[in-house]
Order: sequence, then C-alpha cells, then structure tokens
Amino acid sequence: MTFSITLTMLFLLLTVLAFFRTPLYLWSTAGLALLVTYASTSNYALGSLFLLLVWTPVMLLNVPPLRRTIISDRLFPLMKKAIPPMSQTEQDAIAAGSVWWDAELFCGKPDWSKLVAYPEAKLSADEQAFLDGPVQQLCDMVHDWEITQTHMDLPPDVWRFIKEQGFFGMIIPKKFGGLGFSALGHSAVVVKVATRSISTAVTVMVPNSLGPAELLLQYGTPDQQNYYLPRLARGEEIPCFALTGPEAGSDAGSMPDSGVVCKGEYQGKKDVLGIRLSWSKRYITLGPVATLLGVAFKLYDPDHLAGDKDDIGITLALIPTDLPGVTIGQRHFPLNQAFMNGPNWGENVFIPMDMVIGGQKQLGEGWRMLMDCLSVGRSISLPALSTGGGKLASRGTGAYARIRSQFKMPIGKFEGVEEALARISAYTYMMDAARTLTAKAVDQGEKPSVTSAIVKYHLTETMRRIINDAMDVQGGSGISMGPRNFLGRVYQAIPISITVEGANILTRSMIIFGQGAIRCHPYVLKEMQALANVDEQEGLVHFDRAFIGHIGFTISNAVRSIVLGLSGGQVVRFGDERTRPYYQRLSHLSAALAFSADIAMLIVGGALKRKERLSARLGDVLSYLYLASAVLKRYEDQNRQLEDLPLVDWCLHDLSQRSQDALYEFYANFPLRPVGLILRWLTFPLGKRYHAPSDKAGHRAAALILEPSVARDRLTTGMHIPTDPEQTLAKLDQALPIIISAEPLEKKLQQAIRSGAITGQTWDEQINMARQNSIFSKEDLAILQQAHDFRLDLIQVDHFSNEEIRHPSLDN
Repeated sequence: MTFSITLTMLFLLLTVLAFFRTPLYLWSTAGLALLVTYASTSNYALGSLFLLLVWTPVMLLNVPPLRRTIISDRLFPLMKKAIPPMSQTEQDAIAAGSVWWDAELFCGKPDWSKLVAYPEAKLSADEQAFLDGPVQQLCDMVHDWEITQTHMDLPPDVWRFIKEQGFFGMIIPKKFGGLGFSALGHSAVVVKVATRSISTAVTVMVPNSLGPAELLLQYGTPDQQNYYLPRLARGEEIPCFALTGPEAGSDAGSMPDSGVVCKGEYQGKKDVLGIRLSWSKRYITLGPVATLLGVAFKLYDPDHLAGDKDDIGITLALIPTDLPGVTIGQRHFPLNQAFMNGPNWGENVFIPMDMVIGGQKQLGEGWRMLMDCLSVGRSISLPALSTGGGKLASRGTGAYARIRSQFKMPIGKFEGVEEALARISAYTYMMDAARTLTAKAVDQGEKPSVTSAIVKYHLTETMRRIINDAMDVQGGSGISMGPRNFLGRVYQAIPISITVEGANILTRSMIIFGQGAIRCHPYVLKEMQALANVDEQEGLVHFDRAFIGHIGFTISNAVRSIVLGLSGGQVVRFGDERTRPYYQRLSHLSAALAFSADIAMLIVGGALKRKERLSARLGDVLSYLYLASAVLKRYEDQNRQLEDLPLVDWCLHDLSQRSQDALYEFYANFPLRPVGLILRWLTFPLGKRYHAPSDKAGHRAAALILEPSVARDRLTTGMHIPTDPEQTLAKLDQALPIIISAEPLEKKLQQAIRSGAITGQTWDEQINMARQNSIFSKEDLAILQQAHDFRLDLIQVDHFSNEEIRHPSLDN
C-alpha cells in the first residue's frame, strides 16, 4: 500500500467520522492514523514526518492538560477582552425561554425523526366545543363595519358576552374559574375571531397573551393568584399591561419610569412597606377600559429597606386603576381599528409590597419575567391573527377570483393573478403549519424564545404579503370600504401587528439570530458563561471543554456542507419519494448555516452584533428552515394528503431558494471578501442548486382555492363562515359552485352569440332569445341566471352620502 493510498484512506475516514459527527472522532482518527501509517508506509522518514504534522496536533487537541497549556490558557484572556459586555436586559433576554427544534436546525445535523415523532397538534373536546359554540356565536354577533365605522367600540352586548363566556380567561386554569385552554386552543380561538373582526380578536387575545394573567400564573404569590385569577376569568377585572412609554419603545431598558422603596400609608395603615412610583406609558391595549394595570418600572432602594442594593432593577406590579395618582388617558386611534388602546400615567402612586407580582422576592426580576412570558405569548396571538388573515384571503379572494370575470374569463385563470393566488394559498398553508407546531411546543412545556420571534416576524410579514396580493386581486372591491368589503380593515391593521410585541425590523435584525446563535448553538453559550465566570480557573476548565467541542462541531459542519452540497444531500435518507428531496436540501442548508455562523462569529466576533444586516440574513436562513420544517411536519401529521402536495412543493421550493439566496447575500457582504468567497465555495461547491417554484407549481397551488374541494376546506379550516346569507363571505361560498357549474353553459352561450344564433346586446335580450330558441333546458337557464345574479351582486361595492361617511365621534 503506497503512502498516497494511506493518505486517501485517512482523508476518507476523517470525512466519514466528521460527517456523521461520531463521538470522539478526533481520538479515533489520531489512533487510526498512527496504526495505518506504520502498517502501510515503507518509507519510515515520510511516515515520521506525517505523524509529526498530523498526528501530533490531533493528540494535542485531545489531551486536556496539554491543550489548556498550549492553547486555552493563551486564548482565554484574549476572548474575555474580545467579547463585548452585555447589559442585564440583554442577559435576561438571552437566558429567557428554551430552545427545541430550532437548536436541531442550528446544529447542522437535524434529526428529522424527532420532528416527525413530535406529538400532533390536536384540540381537546372542550376547546372544539367552545369554537363551535361561544366563538361561533361571538362571530355571528359581530359586525365589523359597525364596530369600526359607527360605534368605534364593541357593542355592550358583545362586551358582556365576551366576559360571561370566559374569553378573558382562556389561559386561566379551571381551578381558578378559567377555561384552562391549551396554547393551541387559545390560538384557534384567535384565528376564528380574526377572520371576522380584527378589533374583536385583539380584544379577546390581549388578556390571554403577555399580561397580568400569564404573569400571575408564572410568578404570582398564592394570595395574588387566588384573588385576581378568578376575577380575571369572570371578566370582573379588565387587565392591561403597560411597558411602552414615550422614551422607551424597543429599548425597554431605557425606561424613565421609576419607583422608590419606602414606607407609607395604605388603606388607613401607616408605616406600610411599599413603593412610591411614577410612570408615563402609551400604546396600551385595553388601557382605556382597564381596571387592573400591570406596570413595569425601575426600582431603587436608597435606604436599603428591601435589601442591600441601591438599584434593584426592573420590577412589575399590579395596580388597581382607581388608586390615587393613577390617570387613565383618552384613546389612541390605531389605523381605524376599534379595540381599546391609550396612554396612562401615575404620579407618586404608593403601592404596598404585595402589589408587586410575586411579592418582595421578585423585586428586580421584571425583565426576566417579561422575556419568559413573551416567549410564550408571542408564539400564539399574532401568529394566530396572521394565519386568520391568510385563511380569509384564501377562501374569500380565491372564490372572488373565480367569480369575477374579465375578457370572458375568470380573473383567477390569468397567469398574473395565478401568481398572486399561489402565494396566498401556499403561504397560508405555511403559516398554519408554523402556528400549530409552535403552539404545540408551548403545550409541551417549551418557552420557545427563538421560534416565537421567528413566527412573530415571519407570519406577520407573510400576512402583509398575502393581504397585499389579495387586495391586488380584489381591485376596486378591496379599496372601497363598507360592509361588503371583508379585506379593507385587515389591510389597515397590518402595520399594527408589524409594530407590537417587538418591532419587526428589530426582531429580524437583532433578535432571531442574535438570540438564536447563542441559545441554539451547542457551545457558544457555554463559552460565554465560562468567560464570565468570576472563578477564572473554573471558567478556564469549562471554556477549554466547550472550545474543543466547538472545533469539532465546526469541522463537522464544514465537511457536511461540502458533502451534502456535492451530493445534493443524497446521503440523507428520510421521508417518502415525494418529500425526501426536501429533507435532503434542508439538511444541506442547515449544515451551511451552522458552518457559516461559526466562521462569522470567529472572524467578526463581537462586532457581528452591530453588523445587523449580516446577522439578519443568517436569521432569515434559520427562520426559513423552521418554516419549511413546519410545512413537512404538517404534511406528515395530516397523513400525507396528496391533494396538499402542490402547497408543500411550492413552499419548500420557495423557502429553499430564499435560504440559499440569503446565504449568498451573506457571503457577498462578508467583511473579508476572500473569506466570503471560500465560504460560498465550501457550502455550495456546485453553485446555486435551489430554484423558485415553477409556473406549473404556481398554477397547481392557485387552482386549490379557485374551486370547492377537500384541500380548500382543509386549508381554511378553523375560520368563520357567516351563517347570515347576506354576508359577503357567505355569498361567495354559496355562489362558487354555481358559477363553476355555469361556466360550460356560458361558453355555449358565447358560441351561440358568435354563430349568430343569438343576437342582442344586453344579458336579458340574450338569455330571452336563448330561451325562445330552446338552446338551453329550463334547468340550464336557471343555473345561468343564478350565476349571473350572483356575479352581478358580488362585484358591487358600497357607496355613501357625505353625512353617512363622516365620523361624528371625531369631530372637534
């Protein structure tokens, strides 16, 4: 055996061990390198040189005392200086929540069997009964045009119904009088209500999202829980949570709102230990009608009445709005939506210590508490509302595109319109898949901080894309406001969802990758914790252990990127013949992301935090991989419905191509251009492999929402279909099958007109002549007339007098 053959064998061995991330593969390689070299090399000098250059460095990496002496002892102080300091709010945000499937994607070697084995998202019998009963009733009671144009509020009977039926207590356990719904159940309620009225959906979802109920459940004292939770569940208390202020939006750590630990008088008792605080908040949903106000503020203790710290930190308190010094402001008017939202202030408000959420032991823990709860609430409410918007557009605009005819053809048959309809249907499938997967993770006990940011950002942005497409298809019927318009208020509300619970620009550029790189990476957080350890010797040991693991991790992902890039992922054998190519390409992209992120953190270091466009692109890749995983998971959970394959195919092609393009943009903009070129070559050795959905794929995806079908019903399941036949959505549903059955008859009518068998300029003249000439049967004539009447009715738009269109409530 020649020396070149020996080297080839060792190279292949190293590649296999690295690709499959075999435990202790460096040790195995070192030992085998020694044995194979001596066994096969006749040239002792060459073999010795090989051992010196290859085996000795590998040995150094695998003997901890040697490694620490030669490498880690020198690297450790350099890294401590290089890593930028993190504020306490940043540390709390990173520590908040948990990671699960996102960590698999970030590691570069996702175990797809784990994803498929994850429990399917299913509603309980109580949750389904609530959706079919009270939620359906609520939707039937609500008339969104009257709410947003006439009353600018929910009617009193709707407020009463919401309270009496327990909508404000969906997440509160039954033992406290709540409904005790799962995250999936809560999400399903928001989806259904959002397809009827955004203002009503927001009113229902906010008390069940980030607010007093969630904070009390997680951190409240037994006394606080026993007193407040039953009152919240019954609707006796209307809660809100006040975090944002004029000077502190996304940078909540800069809030000027503050309190001081002191003693004061409360309810006739003197020398009560408590807090005197002042605040100024705005944009607080339900604030104008709230009876219980959650407030975040900075707490100080100059007299050390509560401990030995002067600056205690951000603290949360529950404050009745009727306390002296509390002022509830008038209403904001967010983009013509009628849900309650407004400012509030407090001036020298004294509260006893038992109004602090969790009591005195939770002083200064407010930011951590908020981040933990946000990782749950952000996973549910806005993703559900966004999915509702997608379902509404899929069913309503899809039907409209088949009914509305131009140039003697349904507008949905035009390729340009098909392109928009394909995005509407496929993205709705993707959103619903991501919504249910993430909600199920919450129900399994996860607090998915990274994936909650992913679904918040991408589902609200996807809703924006879907509704914009739907408005383009609807044309004048979309922009003419009135009771007939089912899209206009949704379109107006989109920027609200983009802004709240973490502005989308900030979420994409700083949070998804910034948090994901640290939390999802198997070694980075360990390295950072080791560097921050006050016991330097202990920190060095932990750093050394994490660092060697990090090296092996990076090498493995480099090898996996090359092998999967060259082979097209063929070594990944998961899924059936239809989905296996998608698992293969996602595995390749996962390895490419993990390797690229490691190199970026190594070379750019702490400056990557400020290179927001770079980190945002890596965050995009992680997000697209998660969304693609959700699509595949949904397809598996629903027993691989072949009718849904056009949606699966479209989504996976789209998300793969967007992931690839994000990586290419990352490489093109890498600060060291040669490194970017090398990364691109290593991760995509054969160039770009993934392409956008084809025109044929778009045609198949669009066709699913242009006619009644099981797939269309499955896509839009959970939305509200009005029982009132005069509502636009109900008419569209009723008209669609009739319009389709009339299409061949209309073609026959046009042929008769072209041949001269029928003359006349108007519809009535033409149909009368067809009747006289017995061109159609009575049944066919009835279908033609019914289709004509439906089409004429459904293309109408509302119109108003000047007096009707004015807002008397806004007059000065």
